[in-house]
Amino acid sequence: MSGSDRQRMSDLSVIASEEDRHLEESLRPEILADYVGQEAVRDNLRIAIAATKSRGDVLDHVLVCGPPGLGKTSLARVIAHELGVQFRSTAGPAIERTGDLAAILSDMQRGDVLFIDEIHSLPRKVEEVLYPAMEDFELDLIIGQGPSARTMKLALKPFTLVGATTRAGLLNAPLRDRFGVTFRMEFYQVEELTQILKRSARILNVSLAPEGAAEIARRSRGTPRIANRLLRRVRDYGEVRHPGKSIDRRIAGLALEVQQVDEAGLDATDRAILAAVLDRFAGGPVGVESLAAIIGEERDTIEYVYEPYLVQAGYLQRTAKGRVATELAYAHLQRALPASPRQGRLL
Repeated sequence: MSGSDRQRMSDLSVIASEEDRHLEESLRPEILADYVGQEAVRDNLRIAIAATKSRGDVLDHVLVCGPPGLGKTSLARVIAHELGVQFRSTAGPAIERTGDLAAILSDMQRGDVLFIDEIHSLPRKVEEVLYPAMEDFELDLIIGQGPSARTMKLALKPFTLVGATTRAGLLNAPLRDRFGVTFRMEFYQVEELTQILKRSARILNVSLAPEGAAEIARRSRGTPRIANRLLRRVRDYGEVRHPGKSIDRRIAGLALEVQQVDEAGLDATDRAILAAVLDRFAGGPVGVESLAAIIGEERDTIEYVYEPYLVQAGYLQRTAKGRVATELAYAHLQRALPASPRQGRLL
């Protein structure tokens, strides 16, 4: 790639990063018919929504668990749209005081959907105020301080709380038990991601050949957010290197090489994690803290962003003693398999 091409790619990347925030919203589905994948979740939601509307009732509170990028926020938006109610969105870390939660809930109308992302991050005092709000649709507020403090109950209009979490194990049991429905989001199949990419390409006005969509889907780690992000980067590459041409498999492959996304969908950080396990710890076991220190990444990022896919795809195993590389990891990084009986049993 020439210097002028690199500069143009750099300029496009800056523009793209600003566009991404707006484009991500435009790519979200609004109705269940457009929501691809998660078939069991969709079927159960379709029944629950239809029953709720036929009774003129309010939908039970919904908890959605799973790794980042699998469509938890989009699902909450779809629920609100299908019910024909308003959608409010916030995040656990953003609600620092009980007054913040009270202001949000008191402004909601009957049946409205409140989406709280990373709900496991709610401060404990806020979470305790949420219990009666979810169960009895009322807030227990403390007015004043010290001996003169008094408790006041504030009635709320019935609403639906949709909570999303990447760390379901951190949810306190009293909060978890107040959700009437719990869904676990799974990684997507290549065919499902291909459908998502075709829809996104139409919205973005990108000429994407079927084999190009399949190639991007195959390298998207089973995650729609990553698939749409890669599509935008492939679009940028195509505009610079192959203007006027439809994105086919070859162009998609070349563009993803520039993004350091290999044929298995692993990026530079994925490969760094696997290389650390193989080369520094002889295939494991190794703790996540040690991995974080070696590759210079946050522990939570490794554990909740990268590791779930590496485990699901079969590159790592979680054991009581730590992470262990599998035979697939050795093959992918072209390392020789160890001859020790210990590793032989694990592999």
